[in-house]
Amino acid sequence: MTTVNALFGKPVKVVNVGLSGFAESLASQGVDVIDVDFRPPPIAVSRLSRTRSGADVEAANREAVRRIVSGQAVVTGLALARDVIPGMNGRILLHAGPPIQWDRMCGPVRGAVMGACLYEGWAGSPEEAEALASSGGVRFDPCHHHHTVGPMAGVVSPSMPVWIVENPTFGNRAFCTMNEGLGKVLRFGAFSPEVVERLRWMADVLFPALDRAIRAIPDGIDIKALIAQALYMGDECHNRNKAGTSLFLRAVAPSLARTSSNGDTLARVLALIDANDHFFLNLSMPAAKVLTEPAEGIDGCTIVTTMARNGTEFGIRVSGLPGRWFTAQAGEVEGLFFPGFSAADANRDLGDSTITETAGFGGMAMACAPAIVKFVGGTPQDAIDATLEMYDICAAEHDTFLIPNLDFRGTPVGIDVRRVAETGLSPRLNTGIAHKDPGIGQVGAGLLRAPMDCFASALRAIEAQGDGESSPTGAGGHPGEET
Repeated sequence: MTTVNALFGKPVKVVNVGLSGFAESLASQGVDVIDVDFRPPPIAVSRLSRTRSGADVEAANREAVRRIVSGQAVVTGLALARDVIPGMNGRILLHAGPPIQWDRMCGPVRGAVMGACLYEGWAGSPEEAEALASSGGVRFDPCHHHHTVGPMAGVVSPSMPVWIVENPTFGNRAFCTMNEGLGKVLRFGAFSPEVVERLRWMADVLFPALDRAIRAIPDGIDIKALIAQALYMGDECHNRNKAGTSLFLRAVAPSLARTSSNGDTLARVLALIDANDHFFLNLSMPAAKVLTEPAEGIDGCTIVTTMARNGTEFGIRVSGLPGRWFTAQAGEVEGLFFPGFSAADANRDLGDSTITETAGFGGMAMACAPAIVKFVGGTPQDAIDATLEMYDICAAEHDTFLIPNLDFRGTPVGIDVRRVAETGLSPRLNTGIAHKDPGIGQVGAGLLRAPMDCFASALRAIEAQGDGESSPTGAGGHPGEET
């Protein structure tokens, strides 16, 4: 066989664009190959600059980013969900992701629903809880429809304490439950007696102690400032929250000491926060929610304001199309598994925590947190590359969330569905992994990309604005369709 080098009579260098098989064949012949991982856009490239209704897309996007980056996120206290979350009345449970009902819920969401029914006293056993939920005895609604976010299964019940995070700049609020820790916990679908007992201790002891402490702090605790500082210290504030949790503990501990009348309770509260490196996640999430909500409803805007998953579907909402979900099948997570578990045990992608990426941190700030790969897999360079790639699909760089090892460049912010279409790149995400069966809990953590279909559907809908096209409605939808 005549080799490529022999054919030209000298060593050659080849740039291969496309199929990697060609590069492998040339390399086997001793050819110096540069292999370019090129993928054509999955949909037609969008040059959308003005909608059919006349809206200026670039101006709308600049306004959306301005609102996201200029907002504030301050935790001012806690309360029971039924007392502060709008529409939280009767037997209602909020869940993560786009709308879904019991018959289509994945295992961990069903498990969390059963655990919440036990916690509320609506059922006396897991069997009774399952029968209640499956018979229509409980109403289900997305957290995002109630200014709320929930990690993983995302289930919020009326008697659960929630953080209150306010955005004084725009006058809106967001809510989230407190973090239980990792492993066998409600948000990963566990519902055993110790899970319910932990939730009740959090409501009876942790909630009032933290609420008293935070309300005693003038002007609350600035969570946005803590996120910015945590990024400097090696967090990305989605799956790595060691620095954020430590910073929050420093901020609240003096007030906890001043407002606590029981030394044993104070010690238990401090120890719980200290032992749970993910405690800050349930503060960074509502902070992201309260920052992104003001950007909703801008005519012609192509910026994503919500990304969320319910373990069955991945859904996004876009500023210029307020209230409309665009969904695709939730992805499979590639990652690291706890001993005794494997990919065969994993549920599909799950949770509202991708609101962090929507607000300009989390996966967007992976370059801040190279150590995260010890939890989700990959290499430190992968973490840096993930952030660098995300600049291609975002409209701007954040002016507060900065990356030290990129010369303090701002994190990518403002995911633009047009840029996703043009580049063929969807947002990179990092996440926990729940067992696919109810009752077991967390089995690992890993990485994946958001599915392209929902971004393509959203772009088509924005391009059609003003032509009289109507949108489908419903509470479920199918992969790749709009709901």
